[in-house]
Amino acid sequence: MMLSSPPSLSKDDFERLADFRYRLRLFLRFSEELAQNNGITPLQYQLLLQLRGYPGRNWATVAELAQRLQSHHHSVVGLVSRCEAQQLIVRNPGRGDRRCVEISLSSKGEELVQRLARAHRDELLALRQTSGGLSLDLLLQAAQSLVPG
Repeated sequence: MMLSSPPSLSKDDFERLADFRYRLRLFLRFSEELAQNNGITPLQYQLLLQLRGYPGRNWATVAELAQRLQSHHHSVVGLVSRCEAQQLIVRNPGRGDRRCVEISLSSKGEELVQRLARAHRDELLALRQTSGGLSLDLLLQAAQSLVPG
């Protein structure tokens, strides 16, 4: 049995992919500049966002944050230390295992991540309105149509 090769991408497919990447880059640049204008790095914002949005609880361990940030454990330890120095997060001994450290937002970190997340949501809505109908759903539909059934 010979497997058929996937269909070639059309000009329209390339235009959708290129436009998606362009809009994604616009959003990422907005995010980077917003974080820097608020005195933190984009990665520090990502850490705060992951803490605020961690599923099921309001804290996370370094290992969990490393997974969510797709980073190395030792890199996240440094990131946590920098956020702690800015009083954005708090480290507490683990409830079940005192060797494990629970990291949570401070009130300053909570206020900052709320403000930045609102600005990100507003930017996403603005990008959606200027996208000429392009959405992630349309892009995914186009990609799915390229997979042989």
